[in-house]
Amino acid sequence: MINEIIEKINDLPPLPETITKIEIFRKKETQEVEELISILETDPFIVSTLLKVSNSAMFGFRSKVETLGRLINLLGMKFAIFIAINETIQNMLTTDLKPYGISHDDYVKSTRLTSTLINLWISKKDAELRDDLILPALLQQTGLFILSEVIISNNLTEKFQEKLALGAEISEIEKELLGVTTAQVTAEIFKHWKLSENLIQTIEYVDELNKCDEEFLKKAQILHIAKILCNPKEPFSTIQIAKALRKAKEFNFDETILKKSIEVLQDRLLDEK
Repeated sequence: MINEIIEKINDLPPLPETITKIEIFRKKETQEVEELISILETDPFIVSTLLKVSNSAMFGFRSKVETLGRLINLLGMKFAIFIAINETIQNMLTTDLKPYGISHDDYVKSTRLTSTLINLWISKKDAELRDDLILPALLQQTGLFILSEVIISNNLTEKFQEKLALGAEISEIEKELLGVTTAQVTAEIFKHWKLSENLIQTIEYVDELNKCDEEFLKKAQILHIAKILCNPKEPFSTIQIAKALRKAKEFNFDETILKKSIEVLQDRLLDEK
């Protein structure tokens, strides 16, 4: 089954030219807003998606965002870039996520919740760390699409869902039935697309923190907590919040800051309903 997963990763199409240009722009020492806007404007899908996302209740802006210039002014260049990359990749991967008991919309909502949580939680302490984590937060579950396809093609959907219903951890079920976790597959996808080593290393062991390199452990721990809270099937449930706060304590994070960030995001979700 591992070979099948590798084959599916190798068969993925290359990233669109717009994303390649964005990646080149990201590596520049001097970055100009006008240049970024000119790159984004070549892709109508990215423009419309960026504006749609920025006007969601999760960001809580008081007035409608109608231009890329204002969007970048409010969210910053890095955040706009991260959303553009994430939405493009999501648009490329459309496999049915039925084995995981979620829809594509559930997945999209989960990724946006995760990035917003990181933005609220980590920015209070370390803006540089926050910027390093937004893109991994958005993309860390990309591997779900490949694994879902493999589960379906091998007639494992029923068995997978039975184990989910019994309360087993998703990563444990993946290891048992497929031999790999979502995080590991996501890392392999990004190696295939030649994305940054920092992105790959931050994500690869989110599901197996004991194997994570010390340099990336704190980032992986934060993503691990965010993944618990923003579970696409039951985001911010009472059980998930309690579990996340326990993990924060275990990892020696400030539970109060995390709790306040959760409360802010819960309020925004209520406003969106």
